[in-house]
Amino acid sequence: MNAMLDIRNLANGYGGAEVISGISFSMAQGESVALLGRNGAGKTTLLHSLFNIGPPCSGEIRYKNQDIARQPTHRIARMGLALAPQGRGGFPDLRVRESLGLATLIPRGPAAHPCTIDDIYRRFPRLHERRHSLCANLSGGERQLLALARALLTRADLIVLDEPSEGLAPMAIRDMLQPELLKLRDQGYTVLLAEQNIDLALAVAGRAIILADRRIVFDGGVDELRQRPDIQKIHLGL
Repeated sequence: MNAMLDIRNLANGYGGAEVISGISFSMAQGESVALLGRNGAGKTTLLHSLFNIGPPCSGEIRYKNQDIARQPTHRIARMGLALAPQGRGGFPDLRVRESLGLATLIPRGPAAHPCTIDDIYRRFPRLHERRHSLCANLSGGERQLLALARALLTRADLIVLDEPSEGLAPMAIRDMLQPELLKLRDQGYTVLLAEQNIDLALAVAGRAIILADRRIVFDGGVDELRQRPDIQKIHLGL
């Protein structure tokens, strides 16, 4: 496999306590991978390690065959990775159009997925309707669409989403979030999705990775995971 993202022996933690250890996996271009695990399993720590947010990690992280481990976060983002963070990372005092504009300030070179604010308004009519509204006044579903829209505006090739369904009502997940994640998959984006909502994750990803006890305990197709209720019960509490 010609990997877009290649992680080898990644470890990280806080206050001297390891949260993840010996993490190794690769992702091909256009692949959608769900990163699963209970609260505290290390999903966010792993994602933050990709972007050098928080304590420095050990191990190797290569993106498009370039070493990005411990590079400055802004440089990693300019290389074509985008993070839609847990909690959506909004700017409550900005209006929607201003928040979107921030994502376009640093131009990138040619990208596989060019995107403009007009493209965003066509893709997310709700954001167009709310473009003059303060971000603080958006619903949870609208804030998640805004976080995803900002990631797309960076023209990234790898979209990383940290718990996008967190705090959303089932209707918002079904009608707003899941269709957009399916679009990303179908449009050829490479997507790494950290989730606790197993139904959503298995609906939009082709492969699942489960973290438990600081390490990867499952890495395989979503159909295989569906047929392994023992693994789901032990490591996901289902």
